Amino acid sequence: MSNDSKTATLEHMRLVSVILSKVICELLHRDEIHDAGKLQPEEKDIFDKFTPKLKDSTYGSDEYKGFLKAMKPALDHHYATNRHHPEFFDGGIKDMNLVDLIEMLCDWLAATQRHDDGDLMKSIEINQNRFGYGDEMKAVFENTARWLQGGELVYKRKVMP
Repeated sequence: MSNDSKTATLEHMRLVSVILSKVICELLHRDEIHDAGKLQPEEKDIFDKFTPKLKDSTYGSDEYKGFLKAMKPALDHHYATNRHHPEFFDGGIKDMNLVDLIEMLCDWLAATQRHDDGDLMKSIEINQNRFGYGDEMKAVFENTARWLQGGELVYKRKVMP
């Protein structure tokens, strides 16, 4: 008896489309609300004062860490209301989902562009120690970062001889 998998494949494609649409809708929602709290009184005055200072500092440096300490009230509020930050979760980065991680990596890339010496790959390395993720997650971040910064995605793998 012959089997035609077309119907099952089309149904699978439809279901994947529905699921991807859910992810896309959430990413579009994140796009609309990302960092909106920085415009609110709990955060704005402190960010007004420190954004120029952060721009001239090196990410991860002692100077940068000192600015973060001085910004603690605003950052506490910011982290408590933005799930794209590992500090939002009791368990840090391991409690995040993939949508959180995508937004977080996009946030890191945008932040590097605000620093005179910003470097996303260096930030990923610094953040591995800061947030405690392993080498596999680091590699996923690096792979995605290369693509976000203009790298090419491969849709057909070369066939091995």
